[in-house]
Amino acid sequence: MKKLWGGRFEKEENPLMKKFNSSFEIDKRLIFDDIEGSIAHAKMLTKVGILKEDEGEKIIKGLEEILEDIKLGNLELKGDFEDVHSFMEFNLIQRIGSLGKKLHTARSRNDQVVTDLKLFLKRECSIIIEKIQCLQQTIEKKALENPYIMAGFTHLQPAQVITFKQYLMAYFNMLERDKKRILNTVDIMDECPLGCCALAGTTYDIDREFTAKILGFKRPVENFLDGVSDRDFALEILSDLSILMMHLSRISEDFIIYSSCQFKFITLDDEFSTGSSIMPQKKNPDSLELIRGKAGKVYGNLLSLLATLKGLPLAYNKDMQEDKEALFEALDTVKICLDILDGVIRTLKVNKDKLLKAVEDGYLNATEVADYLVNKGVPFRDAHEIVGRIVLYCEAKEKSINELSLEEFKVFSIFFEEDIYDFIDYYKILKRGIKKNML
Repeated sequence: MKKLWGGRFEKEENPLMKKFNSSFEIDKRLIFDDIEGSIAHAKMLTKVGILKEDEGEKIIKGLEEILEDIKLGNLELKGDFEDVHSFMEFNLIQRIGSLGKKLHTARSRNDQVVTDLKLFLKRECSIIIEKIQCLQQTIEKKALENPYIMAGFTHLQPAQVITFKQYLMAYFNMLERDKKRILNTVDIMDECPLGCCALAGTTYDIDREFTAKILGFKRPVENFLDGVSDRDFALEILSDLSILMMHLSRISEDFIIYSSCQFKFITLDDEFSTGSSIMPQKKNPDSLELIRGKAGKVYGNLLSLLATLKGLPLAYNKDMQEDKEALFEALDTVKICLDILDGVIRTLKVNKDKLLKAVEDGYLNATEVADYLVNKGVPFRDAHEIVGRIVLYCEAKEKSINELSLEEFKVFSIFFEEDIYDFIDYYKILKRGIKKNML
């Protein structure tokens, strides 16, 4: 098909260059946003008198017909097109004739594509946030159903007593921050680039505020050069998604460990597990391992775009065409990972007895023994040393701290009294934590 830019060229584009230059297979995902932006642009051109009323109506009707045919499957997104904008303009001209050529007045592909991308990302971010909220609801439900006592870990070593509810809700809070980050990114990028044209605006008397309003943006961008060359919002979204994937990877790592034969804190459902082709006894947490692995892919998308943008002079450069593949891949990856993790948590079983056994074996009330001594007037550093010797004694005797007699306690400090047992009872420790809003 005829190029949108071929007037000053005497020779045909090299077939290899033609293939190398085309982004249609990637950016055709922006077709709905491209049509939405084009309808808004046509309405603005009609409002300010650049298009006559009947011209504007015909162009808008043609765009709406293209949109409907794509939705119904009557128009396929394929063909020898340089990009999604070429596809849209070609099909519009096919339907309404040379009038379709007027649509690009006071517009460039430079401001058109960044507008499309922002519209697309605002919609995609809404989907991501909905999926995060669904995952949060699943986490909260599973947490409330399983308020069992368990060991909390630091350095993957038993540290202090917590509950499975408290543990799981930590990830709820991480996801809450992820939502805020994404919403903040959308708020920052909520400026309309249409009207910036190639880089210096236009001599036509257009209404950028009108275009921004009907497209749902808060305002037009202030600086035209920045408007067409800004991809900060793409980087910020990729950064937000990378942090989100880091959180999904962390909980996946926890569940991989906790579902192992060495822990057995949880049991994964068969729906989200796989087996071995050679070892019939195996039940592998592949769903979680894939989430953990795909986090690296999203990080790579962020680093790829950072490297692409870091040396670009103002304003638009064709390097920016590489932004969409990184964004699309990251968004697709995050969406399926959120769905998979939601299914994993919804179907997993929590093994209460295994959780309790790990608590009993881990001297998890040692810190409370030290706190007890501090409450009796012993300096904390001395109390810490005393309790360290108690743990060594318990290991040698193969006892838990709770099983020591008062006489054994007094060997280590005269400050121990009968109330030590009440103070280091695991369930009473938890109740004190609840009063302090720890759970």
